[in-house]
Amino acid sequence: MLTGADLLAKVKELGDASKSDLVRACGYVSHKKDGSERLNFTAFYEALLNAKGVDFGGPAKSGKGGRKLSFFTKVQFNGNLMVGRAYTAQLGLEPGDEFEIKLGRKQIKLVPLGTNEDDED
Repeated sequence: MLTGADLLAKVKELGDASKSDLVRACGYVSHKKDGSERLNFTAFYEALLNAKGVDFGGPAKSGKGGRKLSFFTKVQFNGNLMVGRAYTAQLGLEPGDEFEIKLGRKQIKLVPLGTNEDDED
């Protein structure tokens, strides 16, 4: 994947190429399990902005597979609320860790058992 001055030069060189061709030519391509191609537009545009001097405040944390953590989730069809492995790993949580569920107005707070709720991170 091209970055910095190399990325800017390639974009300028390709001029009026389609967005897909531009992303592909700059190396922002991955392959799905079924072998089909996936164009990584977001990573391309972030790299392009970085090359032009726009700072995002350092590298984003990512989970397995390089996907960026979004810190958003949604209630699933069965009513469950999923918190993924990348998040629990980032917090150092292990299988079997137990939490008390505290409900507030439109919020859920997980408090590890054996800790004081007022303790800081």
